[in-house]
Amino acid sequence: MSTVEKSFPVSWEQFHRDARALAWRLAGMETDFKAIVCITRGGLVPAAIIARELGVRMIETVCVASYHEYTEQGRLQVLKGVSEELTADGGRNVLIVDDLTDTGKTAKIVRDMLPEAHFAAVYAKPMGRPMVDTFITEVSQDTWIFFPWDLGLTFQAPISKDSKG
Repeated sequence: MSTVEKSFPVSWEQFHRDARALAWRLAGMETDFKAIVCITRGGLVPAAIIARELGVRMIETVCVASYHEYTEQGRLQVLKGVSEELTADGGRNVLIVDDLTDTGKTAKIVRDMLPEAHFAAVYAKPMGRPMVDTFITEVSQDTWIFFPWDLGLTFQAPISKDSKG
């Protein structure tokens, strides 16, 4: 997270709308995806929504640990790779799904496993943007996205320091 200056909280409703918007974009493509590979954990929720909308029944996970303590990106570690069935042809007609591409480091690891796959993310930051084929919203690199599964209901301070509430 290093020099994060902005926060972007996303509600369940907004995330669902954005994931469905991503599904609409993908549905307009000429590709019939045979499988979805979601990058855990963040890709699980959008993958479920997109799989439903596109009628894809085969869902695989690739497990890459990257964020530690929510403060900085640590060393990347592949905890679980992708099945040989999906990597055999480089991932042709496979859809990779993630919630966010931040620095692009996780995306690169997965792209190396499935170089022929189509990569889609709900949100993209400038550093990670070149790694994805399709996304919905770009946010600045210094923005931290707070996903609904990471949040509880708490008071939010006003943006202006002069605001009296």
